[in-house]
Amino acid sequence: MPPQDPPPAVDKRVAAREVVDILHEISTLLNTNLSRPQLSFCISLIENGVHPEALATVIKTLRKEYPESDMTESEDG
Repeated sequence: MPPQDPPPAVDKRVAAREVVDILHEISTLLNTNLSRPQLSFCISLIENGVHPEALATVIKTLRKEYPESDMTESEDG
């Protein structure tokens, strides 16, 4: 009996995780200082219609206005 394929929902989660991993590596190379959860949130916003340049502008503005806050929180918090 051949092995069963995982359910489509599992395939989508695995593919999404791989995409986030790749984008996080690119993000790291570009020194964006975005954690995986932050990057995932940005991806979700863009997928839901937020303009990428507008999002980048907001992030830059927040970093200028709140330089003392640690925008690169630990991934568990």
